[in-house]
Amino acid sequence: MASQEIVEILRSVNTIALVGASDKKNRPSYEVMEYLLEQGYTVIPVSPKLAGQTLLGQKVYAKLSDIQQPIDMVDVFRNAEAAVGVAEEAAAINAKVLWLQKEVISEEAKQIALAAGMKFVMDKCPKQEIPALGLEK
Repeated sequence: MASQEIVEILRSVNTIALVGASDKKNRPSYEVMEYLLEQGYTVIPVSPKLAGQTLLGQKVYAKLSDIQQPIDMVDVFRNAEAAVGVAEEAAAINAKVLWLQKEVISEEAKQIALAAGMKFVMDKCPKQEIPALGLEK
């Protein structure tokens, strides 16, 4: 995917559902969530294990369909196998973007996302892309 497309995605999204959120500060999902919040995004953590709790001041949901507001982007911190189900859930809630984190490679998730009209990013991290593209706030 071209850098310009990623710039457009990161500029157009406001609300991000972060699937695979962790309450462990040393985990990439925690660090990325914290960074995205600092950058002004609304980040909604999704984790069945932590559902109902609060993470970085945000209520944690068990699944995407439990979230009662529109989601612009679904950021996936799950393995490639799980990403397929997340792609299906993202399509069901009409998310605009499906973003698979570094080392999460799933052609099947990509096909689901594209068929649902979503933009799709794979094997990239917004925490790395934002400063690299000069988008830091």
